[in-house]
Amino acid sequence: MVAIYEAAEAAAEAIERLVTAGFDVQSISVVGKEAHAEGHVVGSYRTGDQVTYWGQVGAFWGGAWELLRGSAFLLVPTLGPVLVAGPLVGSILAGLGGGAAARGMSALGAGFYHYGVPKHRARDCEAAVRAGKYVLIAHGTPLETTLAETIVEISNQPDFNPKPSAADSRWLDDGGSVPAAV
Repeated sequence: MVAIYEAAEAAAEAIERLVTAGFDVQSISVVGKEAHAEGHVVGSYRTGDQVTYWGQVGAFWGGAWELLRGSAFLLVPTLGPVLVAGPLVGSILAGLGGGAAARGMSALGAGFYHYGVPKHRARDCEAAVRAGKYVLIAHGTPLETTLAETIVEISNQPDFNPKPSAADSRWLDDGGSVPAAV
């Protein structure tokens, strides 16, 4: 399931709904771009078990990094500061070193694709991040992702397409489940 939100607050609310409903937090990821303003510090650091983020939506990322498994703060050429929480981090890091440009995708787009998002949707996700939106991904079996769609009530989003097309054969394996995260 892929959902795109205009604001961090809406993405946080969707994550909270998923967690409250018992969705596995190890299967949730969120990606966004920091709208860096000149003269403001942007960055993250770890002290002990706590990761802290300084930026315009620091509370959102601090909470996401505490709750979701995996975190990254990346400076991506042409995008700027990009933040990731959840298991998607591993796929994006794989995209950084995996010849993404050779496939006509940026490292971020390749990360979405490696995670199991169909290529055309991976490009949509990257475009959403580029536009300052937040991309939420809930990974799981078709039943779990359908449940996640219902929980976060994303079916009314104009650009939402819950079903993969026949061209998106990579999305479903022979058993009808979404591939495991990298």
